[in-house]
Amino acid sequence: MNRLVSLMCLAGCGAGVLAASFACSGSRPGPGQPASSTVTIAVIPKGTTHVFWRAVHAGAVKAAREAGVEILWQGPIREDDREEQIKVVDNMRARRVAGMVIAPLDDRALRIPVADTVRAGIRSWSSTPTWRARTT
Repeated sequence: MNRLVSLMCLAGCGAGVLAASFACSGSRPGPGQPASSTVTIAVIPKGTTHVFWRAVHAGAVKAAREAGVEILWQGPIREDDREEQIKVVDNMRARRVAGMVIAPLDDRALRIPVADTVRAGIRSWSSTPTWRARTT
């Protein structure tokens, strides 16, 4: 239970970590964004209806506001809808966001979409510790 809570907190903190990395580095917008645009980070939770994820959303909004970046919050309604989460990752990659924070429902199902995101030059952060080294 403690591990689960820690991982979920990391998912919420991910937006702040990614936002801070853009703010501190003076980083440019993502590969498809004009130089004058605001940095946009996609935050993709496991679900959007549980009170926990609403709290994570509030924290991500606060971190983004403090770092001067924009977040796009989107995820599946249910925490068991892997296909919807994959679609969200693919859609955010197509939008050419500057970064993604992902709390994956299924490590295996999201391995390829996240790898494609990283190959596209989009900074990514995952709440899954084994992915963190490969996504940042």
